Amino acid sequence: QVQLVESGGGLVQSGGSLRLSCAASGFTVSNYAMSWYRQAPGKERELVAGITRGSGVTNYADSVKGRFTISRDNAKNTLYLQMNSLKPEDTAVYYCKCARFGSWGQGTQVTVSS
Repeated sequence: QVQLVESGGGLVQSGGSLRLSCAASGFTVSNYAMSWYRQAPGKERELVAGITRGSGVTNYADSVKGRFTISRDNAKNTLYLQMNSLKPEDTAVYYCKCARFGSWGQGTQVTVSS
């Protein structure tokens, strides 16, 4: 059974950092393209960052480029999102997603205060 469990969110001041984790089970993270999405109140869910299977080429939304880093730990079968220089507009629920499967985790709330 495919399962994704996000964690690591919280309340942080503008300019601060957080690292989100996405623990995967039921499949091997390194075998599939993986992504982080976010959804702010009243807005559509948007793609934040992605990492390809295998070699792990990364890509980012323009709004987070240079501030966020997506990575994975194959031994732990976990996806990460390191978020630095956080801004109030980064406030959202963050979700991880495997390109192969349609399921979503419960998400983790990130709130950045000004």
